[in-house]
Amino acid sequence: MNRRDFLVLSSRLSRYGLLTLAAGSTSRILFRPREASAEIPRPTIVLARSEDHAGLVDQALAPLGGMKAFVKAGARVVVKPNIGWDRRPEQAANTNPVIVRRVVELALAAGASSVHVFDRPVNDAQRSYVNSGIKKAVEDLGDSRAKVEYMDKRFFVEMDIEKGGSIRSWKFYKPCLVADTFINIPVAKHHSSAKLTMALKNMMGPVGGRRGQLHLSLHQRIADLNIVLRPHLHILDATRILVANGPQGGNLSDVRQLNRLGVSTDPVALDAWGATLFAKEAASIEHIVLSHKHGLGEIDLDKADFVRV
Repeated sequence: MNRRDFLVLSSRLSRYGLLTLAAGSTSRILFRPREASAEIPRPTIVLARSEDHAGLVDQALAPLGGMKAFVKAGARVVVKPNIGWDRRPEQAANTNPVIVRRVVELALAAGASSVHVFDRPVNDAQRSYVNSGIKKAVEDLGDSRAKVEYMDKRFFVEMDIEKGGSIRSWKFYKPCLVADTFINIPVAKHHSSAKLTMALKNMMGPVGGRRGQLHLSLHQRIADLNIVLRPHLHILDATRILVANGPQGGNLSDVRQLNRLGVSTDPVALDAWGATLFAKEAASIEHIVLSHKHGLGEIDLDKADFVRV
């Protein structure tokens, strides 16, 4: 690494609060994922419906105490939408940019020192960031604290997954692991391999390595990744859902406009509710079942408290 590259990397590391993390350090020393609950607490799922998509975020967060309940003054915030595909917003392959923008805006208003928005796209990253509308939506806020970034391969760290059912270690993106607040904003859609992709499946974005290998035992490995990646807040975008030919889609006839949003701190319960949007039972989606078995959340919606706004 030459001097210029070192200075650039140091600058980015300092923004994430990672300057003290040596590249060769082990995951056991640096990070300890939040433990799954031995007894799963009763989750709250807030459901909102409105054609005002920015207002949906405010409505859905209000019963949970608003964004200030999750973002404290000076917090380093990571926002992980789905920006996996070179598709326009109306094609519903990526998270609605209006939702992403409002989440970032509220985090900044709550006092975040920085908000970092990123994904690891399957399609070309630059085209996906631009055509999804997310890059422009965030940058149009005109706030230097809000950054839409391309993931840097130097920020991946090998992590042990002691209780993994299929994989016992993998590379994860450091900023997600050390963020003061980690917010997951998936879009609800059909997936040809996983059946559906929502909160749990969206955690395949902030991982390194050869992601194709994760498909060898996809459902179990989705559950295993979620042992390590534990966002503080999950916001499921169901303003437009892709009901067929996912995850990439492309045909507007496969899109249903629902104008809905689901919010919870429990990704299993939220995905269980999301499955009902596709007339499916959570028990039929294997990675939801396996994540519940890992103690990552509640699958039985009768054991959840719903707040409808």
